[in-house]
Amino acid sequence: MRGSGNAAVFVARNRFAVFNAQNQQIDIKDLSNSTTKTLKPPPGTTDMVFGGPGCLLLITPTMVYLYDIQQKKQLAELAVSGVKYVVWSTDGLHAALLSKHNVTIVNKSLEQVSTLHETIRIKSAAWDDAGVLLYSTLNHIKYTLMNGDNGIVRTLEHTVYLVRVKGRTVYCLDRAAKPKLLTIDPTEYRFKLALVKRHYDEMLNIIKTSSLVGQSIISYLQKKGYPEIALQFVQDPQTRFELALECGNLDVAVEMAKELDRPKLYTRLANEALAHGNHAVVEMTYQKLRQFDKLSFLYLATGDGGKLARMAKIAEHRGDMTSRFQNSLYLGDVESRIEMFVELDQYPLAYLTAKSNGMTEKCQELLEASGLTEEDISLPKGMGKQGLKNPGVVVKTFEKGNWPTKRTGVSSFEKALMADGEEGVGGDANGFAAEDEDLMGEETTAGDGLMGAEAGEDDDDDAAAGWDMGDDDVAGDDAGDDFVDVGATADSAVAGGAAGGSEADLWLRNSPLPCDHIAAGAFESALNLLSKQIGAVNFPPLEPRFMEIYAASRSYLPANPGLPPLKNFLRRTTTETDTRKLLPLIPRDVESVLAKEVVEGKNAMKANKLEDGLVSFRQALKLLMLNAAASRAEADEALEAVRQVGDYILAMSLELERRGMLGTTTADLSAISSDEDKKRVLELSAYFTVPARLEPQHRTLALFSAMNFAQKSKQWGSALGFANRVIEEGTNAKFRENAKRIKTTAERAGPTDPIEIDFDPFTEFTVCAASYTPIYAGEASVACPFDGAQYQPQYKGTVCKVCEVCEVGGRGSGLRLVV
Repeated sequence: MRGSGNAAVFVARNRFAVFNAQNQQIDIKDLSNSTTKTLKPPPGTTDMVFGGPGCLLLITPTMVYLYDIQQKKQLAELAVSGVKYVVWSTDGLHAALLSKHNVTIVNKSLEQVSTLHETIRIKSAAWDDAGVLLYSTLNHIKYTLMNGDNGIVRTLEHTVYLVRVKGRTVYCLDRAAKPKLLTIDPTEYRFKLALVKRHYDEMLNIIKTSSLVGQSIISYLQKKGYPEIALQFVQDPQTRFELALECGNLDVAVEMAKELDRPKLYTRLANEALAHGNHAVVEMTYQKLRQFDKLSFLYLATGDGGKLARMAKIAEHRGDMTSRFQNSLYLGDVESRIEMFVELDQYPLAYLTAKSNGMTEKCQELLEASGLTEEDISLPKGMGKQGLKNPGVVVKTFEKGNWPTKRTGVSSFEKALMADGEEGVGGDANGFAAEDEDLMGEETTAGDGLMGAEAGEDDDDDAAAGWDMGDDDVAGDDAGDDFVDVGATADSAVAGGAAGGSEADLWLRNSPLPCDHIAAGAFESALNLLSKQIGAVNFPPLEPRFMEIYAASRSYLPANPGLPPLKNFLRRTTTETDTRKLLPLIPRDVESVLAKEVVEGKNAMKANKLEDGLVSFRQALKLLMLNAAASRAEADEALEAVRQVGDYILAMSLELERRGMLGTTTADLSAISSDEDKKRVLELSAYFTVPARLEPQHRTLALFSAMNFAQKSKQWGSALGFANRVIEEGTNAKFRENAKRIKTTAERAGPTDPIEIDFDPFTEFTVCAASYTPIYAGEASVACPFDGAQYQPQYKGTVCKVCEVCEVGGRGSGLRLVV
């Protein structure tokens, strides 16, 4: 066949569209070249390309329109100038709009995903199998991800036009239209794509099998907020130190600071550790920096009187009177202050100190030693009535270890690193155990060494290495002796318990299911999993289920009076002995939910108790959302039940909305005065029959209800249609007999509808769960990632009306119910 036109595109198996720019007309033709439909494009249309099933993309100099052929209406528009080519991804979900200097990536609903600008003209583009767009310029092949990240794949000697990308091979044409095969290295963009999608196993495989890790990738990881991943592959101590501080890994930061041995690094480490409440590391850095005043105040704040007394001895040995006086104030050591004032020949101050603290005998000794009388010393008014109070400690935190930090679970990437069989070791989030450790140590404490020297034990002088005693004979030169072995501290914490931590820790490690993380007490981790898997955003409705799971996974056995009860963890893997397969007990398993809540909801549908049915079905969704299946088959059954329950909730909501407008279950249109409300009530009655997953007997109920309401409202065309469906699909003999009588009446009355409604029984469509309006096949829509309920695009970002938990249009990898 032959014909004229500026562009032609297949829009169906046996239909194609032809665009005539001069006439500004689109003809839909069949395979015999006969025109079956004529469309008028937007003014100024210059080109037409495929826009998805039943749709066209119409291009103007400044805009791109998504046009539905069946409905003859514009679905979406996007302001993009100068589009010359459109390249669709292999899955048909995204398209690249190519202009002279711009690439705009859109989804199938013509919503912009990302855009980039090139200074050199863009020649062509093709999609990789992984969903990455490769495009060519005059002398480069480049890539761009969905999030806008882009880079160079390879340089070109001659300009080429991309046709297809498969693995490491690019199929293209040169300017002479000769086919060429170019080899590329997709490692960089595959790595970035895996990072965006959080496919950590793939990332690890790429790193192991390529030489990708370099400064650019490290900078990229750091820029994108993944310093903990970059830390795994950096060898340079300075860079490791920076990354460790950024991600809060004090263990690595201490190790790198020790290796680099620079005062500025210790200062930064001290500030970071102080922010974490890790006074053990703060103490060590202050020791290294010889910041004695800060050390004294740290010991005062943590209530460590023993080390504060050592600091006083050290100050005395150093001859630092200011520090000595400060420490004596912290300790409340009046004798030491008096002794210091005497050494400084400040007898009046010594006398005042003794007088204010009620030390009468000491006052007399001081007057005799100084040759002064009490009249020679001017006493402040009120002296001696009340002595100086020692500063009190609220909580002796040195006895309880560092400030408690939230345990950080092993990340997905770290799990991938340990996939070769190496077991992870639980510890504090910062690498230090919450034990009563004396980081100065019994043998390496400067104060102990000094006190030993005071007693004449010369061998103990070495214990003060690293401390500035003000005496070259005492201070040591070994820079390593004054560093604390924090690694030993972390190891000792693990050695005290079972390998890998408690049983709750094992549950966290063994399972990716949200319900198992709840049982382990990791509520935040469970919420994150729900967000990633099903786009959950509204969590308060799940609180009772959270508490039910957590409480059911533990039992408590009363012990002797005065002792806490003994805690026992309850497992669903009762016969399992491998610790890597231990999993918690989850109450109300899938089978029980399907047998109780789902059945109760269906019975409520049958008994016309729709409010009760909604309660049962929504409870079933929450129970299935946080559950664990015994097998893959049971998981599939549960997910199918979720979709069916969603359809029941939609159907019941539609009918309750109709009854709410009528004010009763049996009234006809005579109860409504507004024509618009009459039309709306009739539509709701018809939409009640649309949800596809209802049981046959319940679908019959919906059809019978719609048929009766149409007959009462004199909508004979609709009544006849519903009557035919009841006769064909009905499961109740009585209903079929009634349908035959109504069919006869409708045929006699003439099958027409006085009130035209937006309901086409011969066109496939779903119903928006928020606006209760039809969404026809090919129209833009968004869905709940959990129950699959469909919505009009304007409801994107709202909470699903069906499950009341997930975000409409949210992204989710899919609910996991089996380990």
